[in-house]
Amino acid sequence: MKQAVGYKYETDAAHLARFDRFTLENYPEATTLTREMVLDWCSKKAHEHQANQLFRASIIRQFGIYLDRIGVTAYVIPKRYYPAETPYVPYIYSTDELQRFFAETDRCRYCSECPDRHLIMPLFFRMIYACGLRVSEARLLTVGDVDVEQGILSVHHSKKDNSRLVPMSVELAERCRGYFRQVHPFPKDTEMFFPALGGKPMTLANVYHNFRRFLWRAGISHGGRGKGPRIHDFRHTFACHCLKQWVLQGKDLAAYLPVLKTYLGHDSFTETAYYLRLTADVFPDLMLKLEGRYPDIIPTLEIAADETD
Repeated sequence: MKQAVGYKYETDAAHLARFDRFTLENYPEATTLTREMVLDWCSKKAHEHQANQLFRASIIRQFGIYLDRIGVTAYVIPKRYYPAETPYVPYIYSTDELQRFFAETDRCRYCSECPDRHLIMPLFFRMIYACGLRVSEARLLTVGDVDVEQGILSVHHSKKDNSRLVPMSVELAERCRGYFRQVHPFPKDTEMFFPALGGKPMTLANVYHNFRRFLWRAGISHGGRGKGPRIHDFRHTFACHCLKQWVLQGKDLAAYLPVLKTYLGHDSFTETAYYLRLTADVFPDLMLKLEGRYPDIIPTLEIAADETD
């Protein structure tokens, strides 16, 4: 049902499979979803973060709601039953930090274990920032998805199974053409544009490992796991820098926000309007101008929009 309405629902499905094994082991005679089972399953483990518990509770809550709707007796754990962690506030990179970070990607050395790494990393991270991509949108691009001549990316089956076209800047498109000639001399549309060993997509772990190394060499402080800055913050930074530029240019944001919404692949206007608040908070000198012109569409800064990859 979830997949039918556009959700990938893969990680969630794996959690439900584990819940199935959990009930078989601990409640083999159960015929309904009871409060005892749900709270036992959701109990916080000593080693885990609060976010993991909340995620597990959210999945089992949705499952309970589904069972109730089809007429099966089920306990539905109340929303916000467990206290939430302090919400993560996106890290907005300064122009200087971006320059230092990308300079370090340019210094990436050849590695025999991953022969194309020194070519991939400089373009990969620039593309995430310059096109406002989610990490996996860049990671899963195929050769056929990247029109290096027209400078357009085709993003397929992204969040909520949405697809969109993403134009690149002239400079980024030129970088893509140079990269393409070196990495894909005999291209096939089905090949990964950023290939790992064996032609497979780069893993999230590999991308993150390289990110942390470049971050450290660029002298950008990292607060530790869950603290940031994160790779996904390049996307937040792109949106804020874009809005800042439009405000300084006197653009009508009521007309331009739908453009940004489409470019970022947002499902609702609320997700995009969130960046107005983030931009106003990061660049205080723009606050009065934004508050004065768009008081009714600037939401409260509570949680980061589009937080998941």
